[in-house]
Amino acid sequence: MIVCPECQFENPEANKFCQRCGSSLVTQTCPICDSEVSWTAKDCPECGAMVAQEWLAIAYPLQPESEQTPFSPLDLSERYQALVPPETPTSEIRVWDSQPLQKTYLETLIEQQDGSETAAATGPIADDPNIEFWRQVGVCDPAIPYLVLQESLSPAIPVLQDTWQKEGHGMIVVEHRADWDLLIEAWGSEAIPFSQLLYWLDETLRLWSELAKFHCCQSLLTDENLRLDEDQLLCFALLLPDPADQAAPPLSELGQLWKRLFAESGRTLYGPMLTLLERLGEGEIETVDQARTELQAIARQQEIEEATPTADNDPTPEPVSTEEDPDKMVYRGMGDDMPTVVLPMQLLSLSDAGFTDIGQQRDHNEDHFGIETSTVRRENVMSKHVQSNGLYIVCDGMGGHAAGEVASAMAVETLQQYFQTHWSDRSQLPDEDTIREGILITNEKLYSVNMKNARSGSGRMGTTLVMVLVSDINIAIAHVGDSRVYRITRKHGVEQLTVDHEVGQREILRGVDPQDAYARPDAYQLTQVLGPRDNDYVHPDVQFIELNEDTLLLLCSDGISDNDLIEQHYATYLTPLIASKANLDSGIIDLVDFANEFNGHDNITGVVIRIKMRPNADQF
Repeated sequence: MIVCPECQFENPEANKFCQRCGSSLVTQTCPICDSEVSWTAKDCPECGAMVAQEWLAIAYPLQPESEQTPFSPLDLSERYQALVPPETPTSEIRVWDSQPLQKTYLETLIEQQDGSETAAATGPIADDPNIEFWRQVGVCDPAIPYLVLQESLSPAIPVLQDTWQKEGHGMIVVEHRADWDLLIEAWGSEAIPFSQLLYWLDETLRLWSELAKFHCCQSLLTDENLRLDEDQLLCFALLLPDPADQAAPPLSELGQLWKRLFAESGRTLYGPMLTLLERLGEGEIETVDQARTELQAIARQQEIEEATPTADNDPTPEPVSTEEDPDKMVYRGMGDDMPTVVLPMQLLSLSDAGFTDIGQQRDHNEDHFGIETSTVRRENVMSKHVQSNGLYIVCDGMGGHAAGEVASAMAVETLQQYFQTHWSDRSQLPDEDTIREGILITNEKLYSVNMKNARSGSGRMGTTLVMVLVSDINIAIAHVGDSRVYRITRKHGVEQLTVDHEVGQREILRGVDPQDAYARPDAYQLTQVLGPRDNDYVHPDVQFIELNEDTLLLLCSDGISDNDLIEQHYATYLTPLIASKANLDSGIIDLVDFANEFNGHDNITGVVIRIKMRPNADQF
């Protein structure tokens, strides 16, 4: 089978184009000269640019040193070709994939997993159900930390492309990150605020706890291994195992890393931070929790020191880590009577993708979605400003015959036309009355068609609605029915922003115990939708939110949200999409495909919106 690079659909070997999305399975476009290049080629024949993705192949000995055989680039297999064949045996080789549309050996292992008995442990990593699963699949121990930690620590952990065992070695092929920025170089930049340094230090502590479970703390102790992605998130070039013949490194070694970061970057140290470095480096602080508490104390101390402004300087808000949630960094004004100050942000980019699928049990698709966006960029040598806005709609239609798909499509089209004339100033969101009016006009249009059809004997049609309007970092959300909006951020996980308009939720709002409310046989019956009744019975919920961190929004029909799919699996399918490099088109297709397996009883539709931002220097 040939795996489509765009939508991951598996196609027969003879196919030249993907059966699902139509993408070419034969050629790709050179990013430099736009020539068509074979998927199996390394370089573009026209301009010479490398078009294949670069990976790093690493060999780990699985046998005692006396039984090891030399590693050679010829051991890579025919699929992975060395970019520069080394003159002598080596354990690391830069490679390219000559068969990128074929399933990897790792994917084949997973498919062939047949529930055989768990393999015996082959290395000193922790006992964990996930670890045992991968051993059962047949994955070698050096690859397991990548697979397990990728789920919880993405994007810090490099992507594992493939793994196999050969001649006493565990072979892994991972994402090559040698060209990513070094943490230590960014540390000395005057453009990086002290709050960002605190965040990175806190990240090292969080990562230390997870790496210790897999005896990979060395990953944090090697300066060259600490990298930053395009979103300035702390990442690893590789997962480096701790020496097998030595005890686990103490937390004091992380303190030595902190010292090197400050010393080699030339960054000025404040008294409390200097004290923390000394105490951590000398072993006085023995636990991660204690170290994080010390970071909070530094933030509070700075707040006190800055509370009295000097004649020449205005007080600058400093970061404070809340005691209730040490992962959440906020900014406070100077003095206890000053309100909390949120760091002013500005839009960096707005991107989106949508996808719909008929599902496994329906004979036609009654869902519909719409996406409309515009972006204006203003840039000169002194500044760069992006102004973007978007209108995003998902509707889940209902009704006999083709009525549901007519209702959902009509609702999307009516709302898009309405906002073309009622949202002229795209630098700000329309007000609540304008949004409500658009929804009621849409309902009236559907209701009028229903009344006309009723006289001819046709059934009524209706549709749910969920809609998001975006203007820079401000959003408006409106909905009718049980289609939902979720917000996903790295700091706070997932949050459902809408409340379903159904009997069970209505009873909860009236004070009924949730368990009793959903024990009713009609608990999931909708209390309002667009179309079946006139405007007296339609009361859309409208809310406005200002975003202050990189955010992914998901609009979806209940084909995705049913059975707590998002709550249980957002970390795997949605959190990784926050990263700028993540492909939203592939991501939403993956989510819909998973929903088809997890639910599959209904039509499935999702729209994702990625809103990236940065501190607004003009407002400091």
